[in-house]
Parts: sequence; C-alpha cells; structure tokens
Amino acid sequence: MRLMSPNFPARFVGATPASRREILQVLAAAALPAALWAQSAAKKEIHRRGRIDVHQHMKSPADPSAGLTRTWSPEKAIDEMERHGVAAAIVSPVNSVRESMWTGTEKAKSAVRENNEYGAKLVRDYPGRFGIYASLPFVDIEASLKEIEYSYDTLKADGISLWPDTGADRRWLGNPAFTPIFDELNRRKAVVFIHANTPACCHDLDPGVPDSMNEYDFDITRAVTSLLVNGTLSRCPEIQFIIAHSGATIPMLAGRIRDRMPKEAQSRIPNGTYYELKKLYYEIAHASFPWAMAALMKLVPMSQILFGTDYPIERIESTIDELPATKLAAAEVRAIDRENAERLFPRLR
Repeated sequence: MRLMSPNFPARFVGATPASRREILQVLAAAALPAALWAQSAAKKEIHRRGRIDVHQHMKSPADPSAGLTRTWSPEKAIDEMERHGVAAAIVSPVNSVRESMWTGTEKAKSAVRENNEYGAKLVRDYPGRFGIYASLPFVDIEASLKEIEYSYDTLKADGISLWPDTGADRRWLGNPAFTPIFDELNRRKAVVFIHANTPACCHDLDPGVPDSMNEYDFDITRAVTSLLVNGTLSRCPEIQFIIAHSGATIPMLAGRIRDRMPKEAQSRIPNGTYYELKKLYYEIAHASFPWAMAALMKLVPMSQILFGTDYPIERIESTIDELPATKLAAAEVRAIDRENAERLFPRLR
C-alpha cells in the first residue's frame, strides 16, 4: 500500500516519469517559502545582534576610481557583511581622496561636502546598515567648524574621520593651530576616528618596502603622541577617539612614550600618559593577530576594544579569521563585536 499525504495532489497518484518532474516542482515550490523565511530570520538576527564594524570605507563620489574601492557598492558591501555576521558598518572615504580634501581650497571643501552628503544618503537609503564618519577640510579652521556644524546638525553624522597629518605642510593632529576644531568636537562629545596614512616625509624611504607595511602604523602613533604631548587628549576629555588597527605601535611603545615625555609637556598631561592612552578606543581591523591583541589587552580594558575590518581595502576575513587564536571568552567576544560600539553609537543598538 502506498501512503500519501492528504494534502498531496490527487493527480500525482500513480505518476508517470514525466509527471514526476511536476511533483518535484510542486515540492520545491512548497519548500521555497520555508527557505525564504529561514533566510529572512537569519538576516534579522544578524541585524539584531551581529557585529558593528567601526572601520569600513565607501567609494568616494569625489573620486569614484579611488584605488581599492573602485568596485565598491552598497549592495556588495551588505552582501559581504551578511556573509560574515556584520550588522552595521560605519564608513568614510579612503586615502586617495585625502590630499584633495585637506588642501583648504574651494575644490577641497566641495569634495568634503560631496562625500559627507553621499554618506548621509547611504545611511538613509539602507536604514540600520551604515553609519557615516564625516570628513573635514581640516587645514581650513573656519571651514572645518562650519562642516562640523552641518555634519552634526543637518546630516546627523555618527562621528568624524581624521587623517594623522596634514600632508605637505607636515602638521600632526595635536598642532596648536587645530585647537578650535578639537574644542568644538569636545563640546559636541564627538566620536573621532583616526585612520592610517603615509606622511609626506616618509614616502618610499626604502626601495622595495611598501609604505603600507610600516608607515601607516607609525603615522597613527605620531598622531596620538601629538595629541598627547600637546595636551589635546587632556583638554578634550569628551571626545571619544577611536584609533585604527589595534592602536598601531602604541601598545608596544606606551612605556617608552611615557618615559620620553618632555618635561615642558608634563603639565599638559595632569593625569599622566597611561591614563590618556587607556581611555582611547582601539579598533582591530587587520590587527586581530594574537600577539597584537595580547599587547592591546595588556594596555586597555576590554571595554575599549572595537570590531573593525577596513573593508574593502582589506578582506573581512583578514580580521575575523585571526580571532579564534586569541582564545577570548564569549563575553569578551560579544563586547568587541557589538556591545562596546553600542555605547559609542546608540543609534545602532
């Protein structure tokens, strides 16, 4: 006796080989809603509890052929994010547009505004998936103050992205000339992300050794020590700084930085070097290797470590594939993946 489901179409009882194809089509169609439901549920779970990536990049509308972002699209980024359990990413333009944005020219200010407005549109068009770090025409103080006002009050930016130095004129972030910018960011309790770059002084120092191998991390460290020595970190305690790539060389050099502090700078750091370095946030893009993480976790509490990937400059796997070797506890993984970022970016909770 052949048993059939009461819901099985009667016309398929005693089916011929030809009609068996119809049976398979019916079964596939019946299974499709369940598969779609499961896929939708998985996406909702990623959106609800997935990672928050505080370091991604977008293709700049001011320079659409820019380097490794030339094939970037929001849809491609979201596909990669879902594949790796990333719920939301905060984006900024890449290094290749930096020089045109920081020269202080009218063209630079226009490029900054174009990037910031595009980022805000990205946030609106893909709710909950993207955040935006606004850029500034940094060497132009007055224009930067206006862009801060527009970015926060009109565009509702999540933070500000800064490069470590200003290029050809060789000034780093702690230079006293930039005091008005940081004072305004402090007033707004801004999140400020410090990205990597090669300074004008140090391109092609050693033939065959790419700048990205050494100079990116050294320049991040220069920016942080500039902010430290000139008193910006102490004077602006309401700014939440995020330092890229597990702090570059800072975790390894923290002791030497403290011991080499100029005497004339010590009065500008009343709470001491370690206090200022430990209160910074550090994201782990392409720097989640167990030895880098060990140094970082010795310097700062787990509450200061954030998930980042540097996508599409780096593959998302270059960060997440290294994490198992750190042997972090489940609670520590949750803190890095999402919970620490939720405090900085409540909109993404």
